[in-house]
Amino acid sequence: MGITGSDVALLCGIGALLYASYRLYRLWSFVFRTPLRNVPGPPVSSWVYGNQPDITAVNNTMLPDIWFTRYGKNVLDRDFFMRPRLWTLDPRAINHIITNTEDYPRPADVNLALQLLLGRGEEHRFQRRIMNPAFGPVQIRDLTSIFVDKSVQLRDIWVDVAKGGSARLNVNKDLSRMTLDVIGVAGFGYEFNALNADGKPSELADAFKRLMTSTPSFSSVGPLLRAWLPFLRIFSDNRAATISYASQVFQGVGAQLVAERKAEILRAASEKNLHGIERKDLQGRDLLTLLMKANMAKDIPDEQRLSDADVINQIPTFLLAGHETTSSSSTWALYLLSRYPAAQRKLREELLSVETESPTMDELMALPYLDGVVRETLRLHSAIGMLTRVAAKDDVIPLSEPFTDRNGKVQHEIRIAKGNKVVVPILAVHRSKDIWGEDAMEFKPERWQAPPEAVAAIPGVWGHLLTFVGGPRACIGYRFSLVELKAILFVLVRALEFELAVPAEEIIVKTHPATRPFLKSEPEQGSQMPLIIRPYKAV
Repeated sequence: MGITGSDVALLCGIGALLYASYRLYRLWSFVFRTPLRNVPGPPVSSWVYGNQPDITAVNNTMLPDIWFTRYGKNVLDRDFFMRPRLWTLDPRAINHIITNTEDYPRPADVNLALQLLLGRGEEHRFQRRIMNPAFGPVQIRDLTSIFVDKSVQLRDIWVDVAKGGSARLNVNKDLSRMTLDVIGVAGFGYEFNALNADGKPSELADAFKRLMTSTPSFSSVGPLLRAWLPFLRIFSDNRAATISYASQVFQGVGAQLVAERKAEILRAASEKNLHGIERKDLQGRDLLTLLMKANMAKDIPDEQRLSDADVINQIPTFLLAGHETTSSSSTWALYLLSRYPAAQRKLREELLSVETESPTMDELMALPYLDGVVRETLRLHSAIGMLTRVAAKDDVIPLSEPFTDRNGKVQHEIRIAKGNKVVVPILAVHRSKDIWGEDAMEFKPERWQAPPEAVAAIPGVWGHLLTFVGGPRACIGYRFSLVELKAILFVLVRALEFELAVPAEEIIVKTHPATRPFLKSEPEQGSQMPLIIRPYKAV
């Protein structure tokens, strides 16, 4: 007797059932038998969303601070579908996570978003070696005049708006436009004309605006499902369509810019009778030109050169990283100076002591109180509130101090399984009273004259802060962002006075994806920071 169709169907059904049972067991084991299960943490509010609703419901990204106060420096919560996630304030653990980049890469959903938008996921080390020279001190020094000129353009707009004595403005909106103009010119010699109310917005500016206004909420499960289940990527939604449109525009405009820069570089080399370009010849008016010169240098091995496609993919990277960080930071700086008028007056006094209206990078970096204001702003309002990584293998995370687990046992290290997520809570580190003292939540630029000894353990690339992360994947553009922020404050605070247009408690924070201000009473209106501005008149 042969095998009938019913037998085949039965065997297939049994096979499918066994496979589904195996997958469910694997998920159950991953969720409930994780080596992290004995780390203290909060109760779970949803089997689907885990603790995500709790996080998004709390203003000012404060829930992690509450957890650390209640459960200690190492906390276990649950991500989507109950997947375990470790949060740690321990500086040795943080250093281990951000320095071992191969063992703790970005999560799959983040990499998928990068691939869709930028055409790439994790970058290779040789790419950073080629890009690093474009962000050196000498190169940023040459870009400072662009930062100042665009800041002056914004200042003149605001002075004109407030010519009647004062005006209420959503400063976040105009600062976003200004910093977009800056990254356009300084990044790749492209005029967005975002500040020009009479000018026609560029195609690139329109694509970028659509992209940023379609950012998913922090608790959105869609990107995660697409990362886990590739077949879902064939079903497009509004966010996916927007990313596709923006990516096409970035690629099209980027290809044109790269072709133009390459022709200019080769023409200039020919006119100077140069037999090739060397890395020591790094001069140029924008980062894209510097990057291309570095990439075309004859002393770069062929296997380490970036392809034209790789270079083109840096344009949206410049846009997203260069615009979001400074737009967010400058908005929060004016907010803090409005809340603390004594600090605003002290800063203005220092800035007015500088004789020129067009300072160089060195002149900006030599102002101690301005430096303190910038550091405090980036401490209290880091553009990125947290950093998420995923363990690529089973690992043991070292700790600087032991903790007591759920069973009352003292642990000197944390065992983690492949696939478990780890969160570096940047803002919580920056607000920890154990590190900064009882006044950790206060805006005190003076604290940087003699910072607490404990800050030395924070493994950041700049200023004993994690604003620009640290380790091999630290933000290579941190100098660009710092000098631009100082130029903005130099120009605006010298000319204008700022005060809050709404009570301070009306301002709330949402991660979108940078930390942005919203009004508690008008969250549907989008990000806004309403301030009263007045032209400054010396007494």
